[in-house]
Amino acid sequence: MFTPASVPQAEHPPAAATVIMLASGAGFSVASIYYSQPMLEILAGQLHASVTTSGLVPTLTQIGYALGILLLAPLGDRHDRRTIITLKGLMLTLALLLSAAAGNITVLLFASLAVGIAATMAQDIVPAAAHLSPAAQRGKTVGSVMTGLLLGILLSRVVSGVVAQYAGWRVMFMLAALLVLAITLVLWRRLPHIAPSTTLSYPALLVSMRHLWRRHGELRRATLAQGLLSVGFSAFWSTLAVMLHVRYGLGSATAGAFGLAGAAGALAAPLAGMLADRRGPEKVTRLATALATVSFAALFLLPLMPVPAQLVLIVVSALGFDFGVQATLISHQTLIFGLEPAARSRLNALMFTGVFIGMATGSALGSLMLERAGWPGVVALLTLAGAASFVVRMQGRGTAQKASLQATE
Repeated sequence: MFTPASVPQAEHPPAAATVIMLASGAGFSVASIYYSQPMLEILAGQLHASVTTSGLVPTLTQIGYALGILLLAPLGDRHDRRTIITLKGLMLTLALLLSAAAGNITVLLFASLAVGIAATMAQDIVPAAAHLSPAAQRGKTVGSVMTGLLLGILLSRVVSGVVAQYAGWRVMFMLAALLVLAITLVLWRRLPHIAPSTTLSYPALLVSMRHLWRRHGELRRATLAQGLLSVGFSAFWSTLAVMLHVRYGLGSATAGAFGLAGAAGALAAPLAGMLADRRGPEKVTRLATALATVSFAALFLLPLMPVPAQLVLIVVSALGFDFGVQATLISHQTLIFGLEPAARSRLNALMFTGVFIGMATGSALGSLMLERAGWPGVVALLTLAGAASFVVRMQGRGTAQKASLQATE
């Protein structure tokens, strides 16, 4: 039988320097997953690997990340998160150095799996940020830390492409290792000890995740809604470069620059967190999913516009839906972190498993739609995913209203 435990709540918000430190740690660690993607052609040539084999590098990194979320992230409730973050940071540093020194593709594939597993330190940093902040300002703090994580995702490809082109792929992995090591040492020195919130054994910890999933309808709604938005997010970014090349004759460097629009949307994440604190996270999720859906649907207007206006619309749409997706994510995290403070790492792991499934599904479906139905088919997929997420959040509204009425009767 799993009984929720109580944990002490923070009385004061963390200092700005602490938030910046946590955001940097989340960004540098999660960026490690994506550095290899723009470098695959260079890697394949220098390591004498086929395109198919080199393509396993990002695949194994993603698999490692998924395994790390499911199997390691829950340990944050059982052990001091400061210790776990430090150990994962050191492991990630070693994995990146091994990637840089890889003499053949087999070694690089092994290192890529290790990179993915260790990069889940980002999923220990976010619950740590929630723990260090009082409930009234948790959304703002989590939003600020998530800004770092999201910038790491969106800018990693741009940075690695440039560094690999001018300095080589080994230099990129070495630079990444140095950045991770530096922020890990800072976190070890500055992050306070965070007492474990449960004494469950590791097997019991994993079993408890099933109980958490069954017990909390809000967790299931948050995971489903965020997973659906992730389908649209991933489908757009995984097909954008191909579409820009085919339709406008633009190269991969230009396509990567569109990621800056997404980064600008991510910078608004703290605003979403403050709105969640002031207006309530449930309301923000409804508004944000609506914004994402409208931004997706706006891409249907592309054929009606001249080329320069089309490119502007793509940028504006990316700004809109990136902000909508990130605002929804931060609001969902604010919601689930309040369900059971003693289980924040497990709750976060469950929701991000749904996000990961949505990202993988969106990448696969986006490519399929682009091949079978062209860009209009991709836009239809994006819009459908956003609309479905909005419906899930509206159903959650009805459930919350019923619960409120029952409580007053």
